[in-house]
Amino acid sequence: MTQHQKKYRIAVMAGDGIGPEVISATKIVLEATGLAFEWMAVAGGENAIATHQTPMPEVSLKTIQTCQAAIKGPTTTPVGTGHSSVNVLLRKKLDLYSNLRPVLSIPGVESRYQNIDLVIVRENTEDLYAGIEHVVVPGVVESIKVITEKASTRIAQFAFQYAMNQKRKKVTAVHKANIMKLSDGLFLDCCKKVAAQYPSIVYEEVIVDNLCMQLVKNPHQFDVMVLENLYGDIVSDLCAGLVGGLGVVPGANIGENCAIFEAVHGSAPDIAGKHLANPTACILSGAMMLDYLKEYRAASIVRQATVNVYQKGQTKTRDLGGSASTEIFTEALVQEIKLLL
Repeated sequence: MTQHQKKYRIAVMAGDGIGPEVISATKIVLEATGLAFEWMAVAGGENAIATHQTPMPEVSLKTIQTCQAAIKGPTTTPVGTGHSSVNVLLRKKLDLYSNLRPVLSIPGVESRYQNIDLVIVRENTEDLYAGIEHVVVPGVVESIKVITEKASTRIAQFAFQYAMNQKRKKVTAVHKANIMKLSDGLFLDCCKKVAAQYPSIVYEEVIVDNLCMQLVKNPHQFDVMVLENLYGDIVSDLCAGLVGGLGVVPGANIGENCAIFEAVHGSAPDIAGKHLANPTACILSGAMMLDYLKEYRAASIVRQATVNVYQKGQTKTRDLGGSASTEIFTEALVQEIKLLL
């Protein structure tokens, strides 16, 4: 590090399962760009319960708030029982209202589709994921869907402003207002009002089930999609399947004063510690973090190096038909970065 080089203070949550492996790979790759980082380790996930009696310690939240950004490995959420989702807690506690998931074809990654370039903008703080549910009577459970004007308006504004900044042409609002006329109707009404402020961007509305069919038939007709929380979660995974799977799709949770970057995939406990994990999604999430820090050249180099590794076709992890370990893939990426620098 040169005497005057800026050093970024970044919170790092290793997470569960393969989290520590993909986070380690990401730190190595980001450091290979020549940027300087102060990595601040924070606890979170199942591994935090033993020492903090909670999957999301307050001290971790406070540390994240003192950093310029955070990067996070996947955390395990028990199904049907146990503790709440760490991701949901982080998004609500830190008001990370926008979940941004670019879905981009990588040359050299086999897929049924080519030249996919989609962006999911998912509202992150309410909807059914507010977690308001209770037993009405034995055998009957009620979950409450919460949609507000404030949250719907600001996620629409985020989507349109992102489209403007990235020179995108169209924003699609995704809904089920034909059935949920009040809740999804409010969401659509907010999107329409925001769309009127951006006359240069094409605006359209698509019912969520039709969207899923259209994405499979012709995904190239879409550009930026803005969705409520539940629809966004489901559709973003569908879109990941268009470009090779969850192992190559990055993500970010962005608020007014804080941002956490993480891969879309889960903790994959079945392969944890076996050096089989594909770190691509986490590394590309790191590239998104570099964009957030306005280190655009470094972000571009990380993305180009990733493309170069896949195009050469000699170094792929098991999920994409190769045999490279996490470490071998990471080293190949580092070598490509050195060539680009």
